[in-house]
Parts: sequence; C-alpha cells; structure tokens
Amino acid sequence: MSTRIFARIFARIFDAWIAHGVLLFRDQKLDEPALVATSRGFGELELPPASESRTRGEGGGAVRPEVWIISNVVLDGRPIGSLGAGEAEWHSDMSYLEEPPSASLLWAREVPPAGGNTYYASMYAALEALPAGLRTRVAELRARHDSSYTSAGELRRGARPVSDPSAAPGAVHPVVRTHPVSGRKALYLGRRTNAYLEGLPLEESERLLDELWLRATRPELVWEHSWRAGDLVVWDNRCVLHRRDAFDPRARRVMLRTQVKGDRPC
Repeated sequence: MSTRIFARIFARIFDAWIAHGVLLFRDQKLDEPALVATSRGFGELELPPASESRTRGEGGGAVRPEVWIISNVVLDGRPIGSLGAGEAEWHSDMSYLEEPPSASLLWAREVPPAGGNTYYASMYAALEALPAGLRTRVAELRARHDSSYTSAGELRRGARPVSDPSAAPGAVHPVVRTHPVSGRKALYLGRRTNAYLEGLPLEESERLLDELWLRATRPELVWEHSWRAGDLVVWDNRCVLHRRDAFDPRARRVMLRTQVKGDRPC
C-alpha cells in the first residue's frame, strides 16, 4: 500500500474517531512496534506515569517505553502490568493532569473467558440530556480531579490518602469542555472519587456530583464491549468515559495500551 493511500485511509479513521468517540477494530495482529506506529497516527505519544509503567514483559525483556501493560498476570512474584483483575470505576484517563491525554488505545493480547468487559459512555450525549436548568448551572463550574488513586481504587505510589476532596492534589478543569477538533461541548467529569466542584460547600459539591454521575452513566448512553483477543479499541478521553468489569483473577488478561498527548481542557 502506498503512503498516499495509507494516509487517506487513516484520515477517514481519524474522522470517524472524532465523530463517534470510540472505534473497534477486530482481529488485529499487532506487536509493540506496530501498536506504537498505529497510535502515532492519532498524535504524539506520551509515556505512562512512573507509578503505573512496567519495564519488562513476561520474558523478562524490556517493553517499549510508550507501551503500558494492563494485566493481572504475576511473574516471579511481581505483576507484569497494572490494574489487576478488579473493577475499574468510571473515569477519563489521567484527567488529574493539566493536559490530559486525548486518545487511549487498548489492544487485547489475551482475554479471560468471562468478565473484564469495558463500558464507554458518551459525554456529548450526557450533556445534551441534562435538564436545561442543570446544564446552565454546571456550564461555568470547575472541578478538581484527584491524582491520589487509580481507577481501580488503589492509592498511587508515593501518594497520601485523601480525607478532604477540596484539598486533594490534581488539576482543576471545567465541568463542561469544548472539544478542540469537533467544537462540540461535553461533560468532563474525570472520576468520582475525591472529585470536588471548586467554590461550593463540600456537601453541595457532593450532591451535585452524585446527580451528574448518575445522569452521565445511564444505560442508554453506554456501549458495552465484550473483548476478544486481537481487538483494538481507541477512544477519545475528551468526550468519553469508560469503566471495566472485574474478572476471575485466576484467568489471564494481558492488554497493551498507549496514550496520545492532549491539551488543557477549556
């Protein structure tokens, strides 16, 4: 395939990603270099956080620095990847950064026979479905995104437990952000744990966030993906939330992930 034809095909893929937020590609035979090369089509890659990255694969060899292993497999007493076999709560990847990633790509090398499904929720649709009064109320609010815990509820290496969400470490972003490519507005909630709406009494912030999360993750806004080995999913963190079901920790699940640099939400 010529470079020109490939560029034209990938431009259509990119446009579809912007339009739909999540894309699924079945039966992809990838390795780490191929995943990295594919991911770069969506933008410049960034490295996984030091608290989550791993430096070796199952054979003991180094992995590409851009690749993040998501796995419950333990080798010689050490996990080869992150997040284990438990449930991962609703979140947008690394929203606690000042410039969160725009895209995440996840490729399934091995999947368990049951469980581990991933769910994706459109934050465009969530915002559009809010009652008019609530939509007006949140339009100018900003939320603090806690960096202390992972989506699996684990305290990050070097972090301290949080008792007061209003004092949690992490970036502050608008609750409603404008997508820099599509120009559309979407809810931008990050994750629920230790979130805080700036300037509000804590109890009021908790009540409002509970309502927003309940509305943002209604079943009619969600697509459930049951993984098969070889699946590649790419999603837009600027307008999509996702979560994962738990699965049997005795089963193997090995996924390779990359992420694309983003910009400051506005």
